[in-house]
Amino acid sequence: MSSDDFELNENNEKISVKKSTFRGLIIVIIIAVGIAAFSAGLYTSNLNSNQISEEDLQDAIAKLELKVLQNQLPTSQPNLPIKISADNDPMIGNPDAPITIIEFTDFQCPFCARFHTQTLPLILEEYIEQGKVKLVVRDFPIQSIHPNAVPASVASECANEQGKAKEMHDMLFYNQNEWSRQETADALSLFSQYATEIQLEQETFDSCLINGKYIEEIKKDLDDGREYGVSGTPGFFVGNDQIGYVELKGAQPFDSFKKVIDAQLDA
Repeated sequence: MSSDDFELNENNEKISVKKSTFRGLIIVIIIAVGIAAFSAGLYTSNLNSNQISEEDLQDAIAKLELKVLQNQLPTSQPNLPIKISADNDPMIGNPDAPITIIEFTDFQCPFCARFHTQTLPLILEEYIEQGKVKLVVRDFPIQSIHPNAVPASVASECANEQGKAKEMHDMLFYNQNEWSRQETADALSLFSQYATEIQLEQETFDSCLINGKYIEEIKKDLDDGREYGVSGTPGFFVGNDQIGYVELKGAQPFDSFKKVIDAQLDA
């Protein structure tokens, strides 16, 4: 909106009015009031012959503008920006990127895999690789329906320990059908194979995985997600602490992210 626009809020709906139009309407009101006064003067014989000066007109416009804005704008204090913690979870992209996407994910969730394989590559190309956006991946394994989700989250955290979170994410999501239907012991064996393929230090990774080193970290992510209202996966929060975050639920298409990100970058 340009500096020549007013933005009024009535019944929680934004109304944009060009300032020139707004002023024009006020002038019409003033003229109408003047005509009414003139007509009344004809009947009462008390018409003041003085013309309305430019200064009087401008003063009246200013007072009416203020009155309209006072009547239209909400009187309550605006809500503070919503803050979503990135914690110390795996990050993809430039840490100094102005916009952050915080994702709560379940590695066994098919909709999370759809986002990762179909939408994320477009976000990477247009925003993350350009330094405009960073992605933080937080764990939200829904163990009741995905019995291998917690071990997969542990594998992700163990890979992040060696600086290869994204590589493990790719292995888990692109091979989801391979490990998701396995018994947990067999799934753990596959995660160990994935670690070999992405050239992690094997003994360190296997020890981390088998001992469930990051279980408490994963529980913290779950607790935070529930506090933020996450009830399913994937769940996204897009923004930063200064402007707040916009929530996107589910495997949204690229255009949904683009609309939000572009608006925030232009803010």
